[in-house]
Amino acid sequence: MKTFSSTINSSTITGFILLGFPYPREGQILLFVLFFIVYLLILMGNASIICAVCCDQRLHTPMYLLLANFSFLEIWYVTSTVPNMLANFLSETKVISFSGCFLQFYFFFSFGSTECFFLAVMAFDRYLAICRPLHYPALMTGRLCNILVISCWVLGFLWFPVPIIIISQMSFCGSRIIDHFLCDPGPLLALACSRAPLMEVFWTIIMTLLLVLPFLFIMASYILVLRTVFRVPSRDGQKKAFSTCGSHLTVVSLFYCSVMKMYLSPTSAHAAGMQKLVTLFYSVGTPLLNPVIYSLRNKDMKNALLKILRT
Repeated sequence: MKTFSSTINSSTITGFILLGFPYPREGQILLFVLFFIVYLLILMGNASIICAVCCDQRLHTPMYLLLANFSFLEIWYVTSTVPNMLANFLSETKVISFSGCFLQFYFFFSFGSTECFFLAVMAFDRYLAICRPLHYPALMTGRLCNILVISCWVLGFLWFPVPIIIISQMSFCGSRIIDHFLCDPGPLLALACSRAPLMEVFWTIIMTLLLVLPFLFIMASYILVLRTVFRVPSRDGQKKAFSTCGSHLTVVSLFYCSVMKMYLSPTSAHAAGMQKLVTLFYSVGTPLLNPVIYSLRNKDMKNALLKILRT
């Protein structure tokens, strides 16, 4: 099979080439069908959670309002990459424009950082509900919930503009082939005409802060939750508390394990194939699994979804 560098004159390219998954034409079509189905399932699964929360008055509580916002975020998170991936499966050139690449870069990482903040806020909500149950209605008011939601979105979208603008001003040389299915900082910095060690250090610092600070907050919240749960004398009470937190902990584990492996692992220079698989898991796999996890482990959500299906 010919390589892209041998079939495309790089001097005529005004952007980058997203190599994606370099399979033969039949394999590309098969991947298109597979990911198109997965994309539809993600949209339907997360949209069903939003509809369930909107339509059922019993779910108009901070916990479910945060979940609905999280599902809304997941829809946009996966939309920042999958439609372009689908187009590339059917494309001969797989070219993405310079501005399109950096727009995808910005939105993908902004939605990802917003997800980190949302997971921390959802852990805080569970901490208040379990550790401060009598004060929970007074503490977690609708106003505070709205402030937390808006803060997540604002912080998420203000976290990356500076480094992305700096990277976009760099000069890129060579074939401009990105051996990935999205515009990721690692492959982009590798294409720079000259090394930018300060930019690499800066990127490592902001990624570490983004991942470690919310993760430590989540872990601290759940340590306090566990301490409170183990003090509950009733087995039923403990079981109810664990079921309330189980879904969120599962999602946190899936998301953070894959993202930290990708960006905080000592062997950060992962092979291209491993980079794609790990990125695929946290950017497509977790949004696909989230509706299943929250629906199957939550009785109220299952009842609300069944009610919608019956109407």
